[in-house]
Amino acid sequence: MDMSRNQALELLRKYNKDEGHIKHALAVEATMGFFASRMGGDAAKWKLAGLLHDIDWEMTQENPEKHTHEGAKWLADAGYPEDISRAVLAHGWSICSDVKPESDMEKVLFTVDELTGLVITAALVRPSRSVMDLEVKSVKKKWKDKAFARGVDRDLIVKGAEMIPMPLDTVIEWVILALREVEAEIGLGAGA
Repeated sequence: MDMSRNQALELLRKYNKDEGHIKHALAVEATMGFFASRMGGDAAKWKLAGLLHDIDWEMTQENPEKHTHEGAKWLADAGYPEDISRAVLAHGWSICSDVKPESDMEKVLFTVDELTGLVITAALVRPSRSVMDLEVKSVKKKWKDKAFARGVDRDLIVKGAEMIPMPLDTVIEWVILALREVEAEIGLGAGA
């Protein structure tokens, strides 16, 4: 694959100006790489899919049903491999896309997209504002509080974990561990 990470980040920034969206992309990128390294996936490819999964987010807010479809088209037009475009489409399955996740890369992206948000939000309400001291049980406690991070679709995460298949606690643990590697870049920790 001849697409560099820097080119992908430049493309992402071309369509996304909100730093919160960029930090989300960086969190999903790191998480995808972590999962790939443990599941025998192509870490570089999985990370690109994670980085670019919401490339069209800001441009499709007036027409949310176009989310993932525009991004997949842009990536295909830019020469990205078909499996990355398909992963972008599949991460919106049952929300804005009818493309069901089939490959491990697609299933993980579908699962961790929402979960990274929940884990980051759980970290931000801690005194440390960090994932370094965040544990699975703390995330699970927040999970049960439906008012906490109410925009996070917990059923979707459960469905994704079952598709991988992997116990939910393991998925949460791996997301925490992945985010520890990029804590500063995503706005957590001492500088948050």
